[in-house]
Amino acid sequence: MKPCNTTTLANGLRIIHAPSPTSVAYCGYAIDAGTRDEQAHEAGLAHFVEHMLFKGTTKRRAWHILNRMENVGGDLNAFTNKEETVVYSAFLKKDFARALELLTDIVFHSTFPQHEIDKERGVILEEIDCYEDNPAELIFDDFEDILFRGHSLGHNILGTPQHIKRFTTASGRCFTERYYHPSNAVLFVYGNIPFSRIVLWAERFTADIPSGNANTGRTAPLPYVPRQVELTRHTHQTHVMMGCVGYPSGDRRRTGLYLLNNMIGGPGMNSRLNLALREHSGLVYNVESNLTSYTDTGIFNIYFGTDARDADRCIELTLKELHRLREQPLTTLQLSAAKKQLIGQVGVASDNFESTALGMAKTYLHYGKYEELEALYRRIEALTAKELWDIANELFGQENLSVLIYR
Repeated sequence: MKPCNTTTLANGLRIIHAPSPTSVAYCGYAIDAGTRDEQAHEAGLAHFVEHMLFKGTTKRRAWHILNRMENVGGDLNAFTNKEETVVYSAFLKKDFARALELLTDIVFHSTFPQHEIDKERGVILEEIDCYEDNPAELIFDDFEDILFRGHSLGHNILGTPQHIKRFTTASGRCFTERYYHPSNAVLFVYGNIPFSRIVLWAERFTADIPSGNANTGRTAPLPYVPRQVELTRHTHQTHVMMGCVGYPSGDRRRTGLYLLNNMIGGPGMNSRLNLALREHSGLVYNVESNLTSYTDTGIFNIYFGTDARDADRCIELTLKELHRLREQPLTTLQLSAAKKQLIGQVGVASDNFESTALGMAKTYLHYGKYEELEALYRRIEALTAKELWDIANELFGQENLSVLIYR
């Protein structure tokens, strides 16, 4: 990807742009507000607000919003995470002004009509029910609640039916008045569009929006205490998750954990857990490890589903693989192969333009910068076997792991 263009408007809105080689462009707003920014009585409100952005503004009704980009073949989308909400569009570059004007309208001028809230409430309650029926997804949220017990980082993004049923127009306005300000957002554009044109249109469409003062102070999670929990879910399989608190996004050790995670249970069929639990033993259909980083903490976890009679054996094999990484440093050949695989995977993933645009937005939102792929490659290449060994011994000891089992 070519170097990014950046600027900050007078109202505090940060803009980041990178050119792309196609006629399709991506544009959106990333707002520095997510689930962890909800107050105790607001569980699920960040996600509810994201839904309601499409339901009416001071000059548009829901029907007009839905059709504005669809009529030119574009796509309008949004998602909510623990630390950010992103609203974006994909379109032909000739429709950039149309997309930016619409996105600016729904992000900064939504009205949260009560009759639309009453309808959307049912949609989100169905979404919660659907989620509850999928233990392979639900276990991730339950595990985060174990790691961050009593903290908003452990809350389910969808919220609870009890809270959803109480949201009103005032709820949506209260949340957006706290966080949906230009100074608390990033406008990102990934496309073959002149940067001067982007800035010109952004200034025009946000001219009437004051900077605002977002309440961005966040409380850090309590110190991590490992826990072992079993829950009765009446599932056909036994679902297991184990892991621990990892490193924040800005921690230099995160790159080493990133590589170790890829070796342990990354997407490659030659990951250590896929070989041990599936290829050699035939005990699971899917096993994976994942790494999630937040601004002040992180998560490393391993997930698999298996027959109830094989669960203990799978846990034993998983712990054995983690112990192998703690016994002795990787050999020169093992380290070289792991680096080569990860760099190749990162390169292939970068060919997904939508993911690249969203990654650019998230990084610039939280850290005010965007790292080129070559810089990431250099950090991976610089990793030593001793660094990885130290990380493995710090995190992967059985006494440091939390375990959640659905039976």
